[in-house]
Amino acid sequence: MKLLLVEDNPELIKSMADYLVHENNICEMAHTFEEAREKLVLFTYDCIILDIMLPDGNGINLLKLIKKEGLESSVIIISAKNSLDFKITGLDEGADDYITKPFPLPELYSRIKAVTRRNSKTASQLLQFNEITIDLLSMETHINGQAVTLTRKETNLLIYFLNNQNRILSRQAIAAHLWGDYTDNLDNFDFVYQHVKNLRKKITDAGGEDYISTVYGLGYKISHQ
Repeated sequence: MKLLLVEDNPELIKSMADYLVHENNICEMAHTFEEAREKLVLFTYDCIILDIMLPDGNGINLLKLIKKEGLESSVIIISAKNSLDFKITGLDEGADDYITKPFPLPELYSRIKAVTRRNSKTASQLLQFNEITIDLLSMETHINGQAVTLTRKETNLLIYFLNNQNRILSRQAIAAHLWGDYTDNLDNFDFVYQHVKNLRKKITDAGGEDYISTVYGLGYKISHQ
């Protein structure tokens, strides 16, 4: 899953990110209201972990913005304010869950999985593109009905391509999507080439068409041939 952590406490946000990345999730961090708003404009997330009290704004207002823009991300509010009013306000505004600080990190992760699993029941669990099928719950990929072994990064890369059909994706955009904030200080994104190359080879080795094309100087694009 790709997660956005919105929290101004540097120790708490780092501990959440370390734990969730260890569980094979992609985590991006925002320490302020404005930083979170900018990320939501540029990227999509499976779940947003949202603190209420931010240095430059209120998390409830960010939640209202998420709902107003029609973003499909699940939202879990985290706050030290253990009052019934705050819980009711957050849930009434569309949050999927509410957890009070301090909380065990395994409980947070269980709640993330629960809300994303619950919300996914209202959407298709299968992502289909010609002979390629991805089960978004099990994260299994099939080519012409036969299972293909992809790494988690390759699976996330393929999902990213399929969700952006006919759009050119730069190496930088792919790196930011798959590795999150850890790519901010990188000088180049050549490592993306190897991941795309491996993905294309596994698809064609399994009998699928190579739908991913290189757009010289710009990036990559997946489209029907």
